[in-house]
Amino acid sequence: MDLGIRRTAAALLLSCLALPGTGVTQTIAGEHPAHADTPWVTPLTPDGQPNLQGHWTNETYTPLERPAELSDKEFFTPEEAQAFLKSRLDDLHGQAADDIHYDDAIWQAENYAKVAHQRTSLIVSPSNGRLPPLTPLGESRLAQQRATQRANTAAVGAPSRSLGERCISWGNVGPPMMPPTYNANLQFVQAPGLVVIRHEMMHDTRLIYLDGRAHPAPSVQWMSGHSVGRWEGQTLVVDTTNFTAWTNFRGSPQNTRQDIFASERMHVVERFTPTSASTITYAFTVEDPDTWTKPWSGEMEMRRVEGPIYEYACHEGNYGLANILSALAAKQPAN
Repeated sequence: MDLGIRRTAAALLLSCLALPGTGVTQTIAGEHPAHADTPWVTPLTPDGQPNLQGHWTNETYTPLERPAELSDKEFFTPEEAQAFLKSRLDDLHGQAADDIHYDDAIWQAENYAKVAHQRTSLIVSPSNGRLPPLTPLGESRLAQQRATQRANTAAVGAPSRSLGERCISWGNVGPPMMPPTYNANLQFVQAPGLVVIRHEMMHDTRLIYLDGRAHPAPSVQWMSGHSVGRWEGQTLVVDTTNFTAWTNFRGSPQNTRQDIFASERMHVVERFTPTSASTITYAFTVEDPDTWTKPWSGEMEMRRVEGPIYEYACHEGNYGLANILSALAAKQPAN
């Protein structure tokens, strides 16, 4: 997308995300405010579903994995969380004028309403707050993926670049749904027998079927899998299978921005539990015996924001991919 367009969109997003009450002093994800005497009772849609409709964000500075230096520290104190948030903001604002990455400088600064929860990682299991070790098969697949994406030759073409650069997937849709670097905005829409989740980043739409249907045969696959759900009280429980071998999401054992591709055998169970008029606790468990040595789980808080969400016009203005490939071609030795 053209930088000028993105700056304009950024200003709009900042205005709708800069809401009161979004600081680090909010409660830990999954807990009710201390003053709440009774659990939140979610209003119902006309057909009797708990009403999750509206616009939400899962944006946060809390990392997927706990930083190694925090060891077994699962929670920050409120003061430590505030200090962590300040350090992240200082890093952004302290970029040298001649070395500013526009994603950070424009999209994440200027009072952008990210938060730092008191949890030190989104991962809650294993107890060390980090992804489990990869299986031998997972290790070999990751090595092959990195070698392919770093191939410094135009002959490989677009497949040598990441799915994000190719405007296919940013990895945030999942499931599990990971917050992207920016545009971490969602819209829930409900109809009889169906919950729809629209994502602003990469304009992906998830369909969650509540009509009792089974998953299709494993040979039928989607990047974001096939999702069926049910209500347990006011909690939406979603079971997703039928992923492709190219399903990716952000985060890796090294806490880099390298994508990790799950396998076709990945199975994800998500739980969406509204805890107030403005918060949903999102919890998930991932099982993939071809990628990780054991299942892992995470939790975060979604916060209600003003809508609407905006078009992510990636390919319409994506000169970056063509420029990358043409630059690689220019570097190749003449035959």
